[in-house]
Amino acid sequence: MNVLLYSPNNLPDLLTKIGILLMTAAFIYSCEEPDLSVVETPIETVQTVTDTTYTDEELLEVLNEEIDLLETTGGRVVNISGMDVPKENPKPVYVHYMPWFQSKDYDGYWGQHWTMTNQDPEIIDENGQRQIASYYYPIIGPYSSNDPDLHEYHFLMMKMAGVDGVIFDWYGSRDQYDYGLIKDATESFIWTMEDLGLDFSIMYEDRVAVHAAQQGLAPTAIAAAQDDFEYINEVYFSSPRYMKHNDNNLLFVFGPHYLTTSSEWDQIFNVLPQENRPDFLTLWAAQHLVGENAAGEFLWIAPDHLAAHDYYYNYYPENNEITVGSVYPGFKSFYVDGGWSEGINEWVIEDNGGDTFVETLTYTHHEVADFIQIATWNDFGEGTMIEPTEEHGFMYLQLLQQYTGVDFTPEDLQVALDLYRARKQYKDNAQVQLFLDRSYEYLKQLRIRRVKRILRAIDRFYS
Repeated sequence: MNVLLYSPNNLPDLLTKIGILLMTAAFIYSCEEPDLSVVETPIETVQTVTDTTYTDEELLEVLNEEIDLLETTGGRVVNISGMDVPKENPKPVYVHYMPWFQSKDYDGYWGQHWTMTNQDPEIIDENGQRQIASYYYPIIGPYSSNDPDLHEYHFLMMKMAGVDGVIFDWYGSRDQYDYGLIKDATESFIWTMEDLGLDFSIMYEDRVAVHAAQQGLAPTAIAAAQDDFEYINEVYFSSPRYMKHNDNNLLFVFGPHYLTTSSEWDQIFNVLPQENRPDFLTLWAAQHLVGENAAGEFLWIAPDHLAAHDYYYNYYPENNEITVGSVYPGFKSFYVDGGWSEGINEWVIEDNGGDTFVETLTYTHHEVADFIQIATWNDFGEGTMIEPTEEHGFMYLQLLQQYTGVDFTPEDLQVALDLYRARKQYKDNAQVQLFLDRSYEYLKQLRIRRVKRILRAIDRFYS
């Protein structure tokens, strides 16, 4: 997040405005009692969300206090790093994340993961929703993975749900297809993750090494993968928030599907310093393809659903140094309707009103798994996202809150959503953005009531 400087030339105008409003509010409320009616949030959640309506006088006092603080700090937003969220359940929870979206508002065009071959987000239906390549609709609408407002929103939501980190789907270090965009977007997230205290890891797609060799960007697929591993070591392993297990970096591969012999992976890993060799996790039933380089396997969504869970948890713990719990809300791919495949992924795992998420979240892995991977945070194309949507509201995050044992409520999640919406509504108002920067810092300090008042004051006096 960029640190904005408050212009001293703007302070007198706002102070005058607040002074006038304070005098007006004092006169009004000397004649009548404050209105303390309860307002329901428009988002459907598992439990009712309410908020308090504050008086003009109370809200103006908040703005006055914020301006005094800005004057005291010379107009700078004081950054306090980290967001300490106590959890009753010590099991680490990570979310699989897709950093591959582009939006016209932020990037100048709609990326292929919103359009596939036949969807047009410029078409807006009677409900105000854009046409996107998914059966589900993000509650904030289609977005850009590069947007710092999105980073703030997604990661605050994760922290409030008890998530410990993010596993990025990653397509190598080269600028081919949209792989370079995915790499750049991944790196655009790192500052906010480090600032909030979220860990992250990389899920490598080994097909990108074959693509690089086929296009002449590397002499061989092995050489391409070596380049990618050197890049991971230099750029990602160096972060203080890179994900570790038993003090070792964790690196995942979705497969492998193309580099499938232990000798190939021996050559790839040889480019890494011995002290930086990570614990390497393959897709389930695939660790034999990488030989002694594997530290375990992770389960993924499969058509046979819980039968795959039974096999993984009852058989694989004997072979895995590390066992990963698999959690997902269901599976409903848009790929066929979007023109990206014929007959592939036409199977469906129904969400059953949240029951699928609950049964995978509370399966036997809570006893044997070293940590949990939720698949996914935001794969809208396959319908496996748990981020808030128009269809499910905060439901999945509320269920996750119950599992992790964090002391947050749907009302708190609403505050993070309101912060994002205020970022967009007042994107051209530097003065309001400075108040929102402070609100972000307050959320890191868990001062949620303070943020609610600031947001309500902004809504009342700047709309």
